[in-house]
Amino acid sequence: MFESLKKYSLSLISILFLAILLTACASEPEESSSSSNGGDETAGGKELVISTASDAISLDPAGANDVPSFDVQNNIFERLVSYDQNMELQPGLAESWEQIDETTWEFKLREDVTFHDGSEFNAEAVKANIERINDPEVAAPAAYLLDMINEVVVVDDYTVQFKTEFPYSGLPSNLSHSVSGMISPEQIREDYAAMGEGESVGSVINANPIGTGFLKFEEWQPGQLIRLVKNEDYWGEPAKIESVTFKVVPEDLTRIAELETGDTHISNPLSSSDVSQIESKENLSVLQQGSLALDYVGFNTSKEPFNDQLVRQAITMAIDKDQIINGIYEGYAQVAEGPLPPNVYGYDENVEGLSRDQGKAKELLAEAGYQDGFTTTLMTNDTRERMDIATNIQSQLAEIGITVEIEVLEWGAYIEKLDAGEQEMFILGWSNSTAHADNTFYPLFHSDNLGASGNTVFFENSELDTLIEEARQAQDEAEQLELYKQAEEMLVDLAPMAYLTHKDYLLGVRDEVKGLTMYPSKLLNLKEVSIEE
Repeated sequence: MFESLKKYSLSLISILFLAILLTACASEPEESSSSSNGGDETAGGKELVISTASDAISLDPAGANDVPSFDVQNNIFERLVSYDQNMELQPGLAESWEQIDETTWEFKLREDVTFHDGSEFNAEAVKANIERINDPEVAAPAAYLLDMINEVVVVDDYTVQFKTEFPYSGLPSNLSHSVSGMISPEQIREDYAAMGEGESVGSVINANPIGTGFLKFEEWQPGQLIRLVKNEDYWGEPAKIESVTFKVVPEDLTRIAELETGDTHISNPLSSSDVSQIESKENLSVLQQGSLALDYVGFNTSKEPFNDQLVRQAITMAIDKDQIINGIYEGYAQVAEGPLPPNVYGYDENVEGLSRDQGKAKELLAEAGYQDGFTTTLMTNDTRERMDIATNIQSQLAEIGITVEIEVLEWGAYIEKLDAGEQEMFILGWSNSTAHADNTFYPLFHSDNLGASGNTVFFENSELDTLIEEARQAQDEAEQLELYKQAEEMLVDLAPMAYLTHKDYLLGVRDEVKGLTMYPSKLLNLKEVSIEE
């Protein structure tokens, strides 16, 4: 899932600033805030204020496939299955589950849950949600996680079965993903009715999302803030805070300034270069979380010259990843050998990436017919670290004769272009939110998922498709792990992307915030958060 944040359209000042920034290859962002309101007046009370780099794309679980959207949704909607800090599966809205046969999973549901609109959570609600996710008309970007379900059977009010097209052992893990957030069936019906009248998918849900979570939706001012309030009728232990405001503050230094003054409680994200500043303040601290993330340079393999494996290998071998880790991430990352991060099921420490070798890179370019190099565009969104990586890669590729022009876009426009295949090279990341190899290989590299579902490198390889499909269906663990190893080795060689780093996630936090944790998937866990003055 995309791990950066959607930013609202840049002002003229911001655009001019970015032009100056790229010309000078500097890394400091504008210090003035682009968002003047956001609940600051309540930051000292029971309201938690989180400054984020930008807005969510959608509040409909079926309408997005990015972390910033899911970070808000995670508090409104709950899934049948959840996971803990170690990414181990735990009961959620389902109390238990078992595999009845190779293609049937049965889930026993909680009997004491209601949606925010008062309607009952039951097996019919689950059926309505899963069928909506898999509805082609809805076209959920993350439907690939559940598209193997071809029938939802209501056994009784609180028992539901999923019939799958093929044996799939990872279904419980996939049901912990944010796309599986349970929406009020009444609202699902209203949304379909609105679609029938010409409204866009999710229009009703985005206006007032209704789930079963410990927080309820109150307000969304696009480009400025999203505010959630405590669900007083929550079925479990209630939230400790009265409300949470996700406040849009695009500039890194402005988020830090507001954190220091107490206008906000949490700065998300925190750039590695700002850690020392936070650590020097008595009332602030840094929350560091190891991740399941991959940062990469993607190649649009449907366009020349990136349809040539030799060119992709050459670029990969020309990049010094240690420069990025030490010079930009200040050590808060490790080298990515392939697409799978450590601690993801299917990762094999014996898989070796393409080693840096500029001489070999030049040889490969010459073999591909580009002995004099070529000119290309590297696209990125407008976070400071991403722009720094872009200028670093621009410099490194110049050493092998490739001229790189950098194009910087705000998050929403950036994702639209990537999904449409307008990019040549681009910088992006993927957070594996189920800790399972299938949630990297299938969305990012299978030819069924070109574009919005994840495969924005537009890579199509029938041999790799078959390997991924066999791994998805394997019931024997040893066989499955061997298939995943083969897939990763193939992806290292085919190089549809240059795998850069697995970075740690960083937050700036005020000391009065207690109980905050962050999952390795990058989502914030706000359930136990309190504010102690």
